[in-house]
Amino acid sequence: MPTTAALTRYADLPALIGLMEGDEKHSAAAHSTLDVVWVLYDRVLAVTPETADDPARDRFLLSKGHGPAAFYAVLAAKGFLDVSALRGWTAFGSALGHHPDRVLVPGAEIGSGSLGHGLPIALGTALGLRARNVRRPDGSEPRTVVLVGDGELDEGSNHEAIAAAGRLGVGSLTTVVVDNGSALHGWPGGIARRFELEGWATREVQGRDHDALHAAFTRPWGDRPLAVVARVRPTS
Repeated sequence: MPTTAALTRYADLPALIGLMEGDEKHSAAAHSTLDVVWVLYDRVLAVTPETADDPARDRFLLSKGHGPAAFYAVLAAKGFLDVSALRGWTAFGSALGHHPDRVLVPGAEIGSGSLGHGLPIALGTALGLRARNVRRPDGSEPRTVVLVGDGELDEGSNHEAIAAAGRLGVGSLTTVVVDNGSALHGWPGGIARRFELEGWATREVQGRDHDALHAAFTRPWGDRPLAVVARVRPTS
């Protein structure tokens, strides 16, 4: 077993997740997000443990918060959490619950629970940063990225946020939809088409392909919000 100081690579994430044992009912949900969260923290987001309170930091909001083991593992690999904290997750007195709590978990931007609220909160966050004229040293807006599940898009509040973000041209907002085929309802033309109709830029990628994910998150997309649909299930 590697020392905890060495658990900083993508290859170490299974070992970190393995420290979190117990009555976990959402392991599939956790593993479906693993590659997306890793690529964001490893190659995309401008945020570190040292800059976690910087107003100009990039923000990652985990709306798909049930089964957060992958998120906790990435936070530990990147130094936001001590690896030892993973061993007692969900136990009495642990900061790490079955849903992240922004007050208790270093690096967590929101507390999750009922699905369907992360995207509206992310839109409000991006608009708040814009209203306060928060800027990075290079003059650009900090980025707000929210991860939602495809089933979560059944919730009506998401559709209100999708419509508003497109009309307001919130280019600093990115929604990544992890599509594991769990939605009860479909969207004519697919998930990406739903965002396109409201004025979003969209990309569709395989959710385990790190280079494709990185390209989708970083290629220029203009002044529109960006939606990245990451498929983590076989296509028929």
